[in-house]
Amino acid sequence: MSSVFRMSPERSARVPGAMPEDRLRATGLTLPALRPVAGNYVGAYQEGSLVYLAGQGSEGWLGRVGETLTAEDGYAAARECMLHLLAQLRQTLGSLDRVRGIARVVGYVSCADDFTGVAQVLNGASDLLVEVFGDAGRHPRSVVGAKALPKGIAVEVDLIAVVEPAGR
Repeated sequence: MSSVFRMSPERSARVPGAMPEDRLRATGLTLPALRPVAGNYVGAYQEGSLVYLAGQGSEGWLGRVGETLTAEDGYAAARECMLHLLAQLRQTLGSLDRVRGIARVVGYVSCADDFTGVAQVLNGASDLLVEVFGDAGRHPRSVVGAKALPKGIAVEVDLIAVVEPAGR
């Protein structure tokens, strides 16, 4: 099986009831309110069909995975980060239904020096993308273990989304 995923016209065709906004409602999750940016940057930038989102942290999860937090806590923290990213993406686009795919996800996990499960922690974010976008939510990604993250958060995630033009 190839590790390269290309969105074919058949896969990108929308199935009634399977739109991202419908899928999100089906999860029972509600997107959080947008947080103000924490510095001299913007939360989102769109260039053509790409939307770049600034990192979102897990403010509800403070500490280091493998030390003060479990891997399961880290998974939940990564999922929380993705909920905030989806809120930013919806604000930027007007609807998650405009998302054609996820071009890249990067995660940072504040963890104990000997913690090696950072990839499993980031699955909290990746799994949510697949729940909401189906195959279009599958993505390449990187994850890095870190000694510390801003404000003591456990996880931070950013992403790049591929979107349809407005009015389509």
